[in-house]
Amino acid sequence: MAAKKSFVLRVDEATFKAIEKWAADEFRSVNGQLEWLIAKALKDAKRKTVPEPPAQEERPPGHNKPGNP
Repeated sequence: MAAKKSFVLRVDEATFKAIEKWAADEFRSVNGQLEWLIAKALKDAKRKTVPEPPAQEERPPGHNKPGNP
């Protein structure tokens, strides 16, 4: 898991209550809801890079069939 950076966020009371209600509706904490919301916004804006999965080693065709090691 990637390390998380802590920071202080100041929002007005009405905004916090709206986020708190939304989080409760989705069975998340306010912090979890904010993490989800930020991640979704980054993904939707194509601003978050997703690490590519490690390359699998080249294997001959049929290698993963039952009976073939």
